[in-house]
Amino acid sequence: MAVPDEVVSAASTLPSRRRIGAPEIVFFVVAASAPLTVAAGGLPTSFAVTGVVGIPLLYVVLAVLLTVFTGGYAAMSRSVANAGAFYAYVANGLGRIAGVGAAFIALISYNTMQIGLYGLFGFTTADFLKAKLSIDLPWWTVALGGVAVVAVLGFRRIDLNARVLGVLLTVEFLTVLIFDLAQLADAPSGVSATSLGWDAANTGAVGAAFCFAMASFMGFEAAALYSEECRDPRRTVGRATYVAVAVIGVFYAFTAWAMTVGTGASEIVGRAQKDGPALVFVLSEEHVGKLFADVAQLFLVTSLFAALLSFHNAVARYFFSLGREGVLPSPLSRTHVRHGSPHVGSATQTVLAVAVVVVFAFSGKDPVLTLFNWFTNLGALGVILLLALTSAAVVGYFVRDHRGENAWNRLVAPALACVGLGAVFVTSLLNFDALLGADKGSALTWVLPGLIFLAAILGVGFAVYLRGARPSVYARIGAGDGG
Repeated sequence: MAVPDEVVSAASTLPSRRRIGAPEIVFFVVAASAPLTVAAGGLPTSFAVTGVVGIPLLYVVLAVLLTVFTGGYAAMSRSVANAGAFYAYVANGLGRIAGVGAAFIALISYNTMQIGLYGLFGFTTADFLKAKLSIDLPWWTVALGGVAVVAVLGFRRIDLNARVLGVLLTVEFLTVLIFDLAQLADAPSGVSATSLGWDAANTGAVGAAFCFAMASFMGFEAAALYSEECRDPRRTVGRATYVAVAVIGVFYAFTAWAMTVGTGASEIVGRAQKDGPALVFVLSEEHVGKLFADVAQLFLVTSLFAALLSFHNAVARYFFSLGREGVLPSPLSRTHVRHGSPHVGSATQTVLAVAVVVVFAFSGKDPVLTLFNWFTNLGALGVILLLALTSAAVVGYFVRDHRGENAWNRLVAPALACVGLGAVFVTSLLNFDALLGADKGSALTWVLPGLIFLAAILGVGFAVYLRGARPSVYARIGAGDGG
């Protein structure tokens, strides 16, 4: 049976054009970092596992490092507009072979990050339904329901997705802000800046604390993925990334500090170890009231959903970009006639998510300790490596042609960022056991990171094959819609 023209166009290989601006991109970027999820899960876990009281200061340090990174990243976005982002930047700055290696790292990183979130989403939502509505469902049925809703939205126009994320993100921020202000207004030991001091940041496992904090920023770099769909890519991508880094860094540092004020700086580690991810809701009930705590739990579910939708869109655009340039099968480059969405790439990501959720459902393993913990930490590790590679690529790209960029943006900032992010990556590898909650000798501590390096090797090998066997495809690598 023929497929109606209004549904699909195989020849349509450009994503929806000029629908979104800087505010919409910021929604996608900040939603991926999931503010309420970080407040409820990331911060208590950071305090509990690392024993570092100065977590708020570490967020400030990382925000500064990522602001430096954004200088070169924004400069690159003004010269290269491509839905493949990191892949395209590395291909243009370090060469096509390195670019395909980066593409494969990006695919495994963003897919594992997105799919891993379904473990926490399924568990958290099922637990909420059981506790509040007496509806007892397996986590995986809830997760698959989430997959279905994300699939429908991923199929639709990008501006619809932005509006959905805008509403969810506004609710998240207001919820966390009320929590923060309540801690300061009702501080048991008074408002203190102890956790913002350097001495507080030097206690405990600082390396692991940096890793946890870095994971909270994941998604900030996604602005360039929408460069072909925004109204003014030369200015919008850089502006949106700067805003996202500032918002994420300041907001999370403030929330982490408020949390230490709410418990008392000397008590934060013990309370986090005792209450775990429930700490935010326990403190909410103590300082605001039970109704607010219950509502915050509901908004945690919507926070996770917003992150799922944001990462889903990122993955779909990577599939689209690689399909358009022939690195992956060309059907992935198809876009929907009416919605302009990369709907084949979106559907591909949905199929992968369903397959993984079903496998973990049959395995009977804990969805949080395995699916969520393993996959999201693996994804975060890969993105950190991509950030370092992209910084090196910026230097390589502008060495050949300054393109009117100043020395800070084209050379100094990306060089500093490459060194700093490289150090974070090495620290993450050395502390990966802490991130997983595994023993030093556990096979997981080398098998999971090994997947990142395996992806890079496969990508490099495939690029070498393309150079010899399919030179026309090789020549298009990193070229975008101009290829």
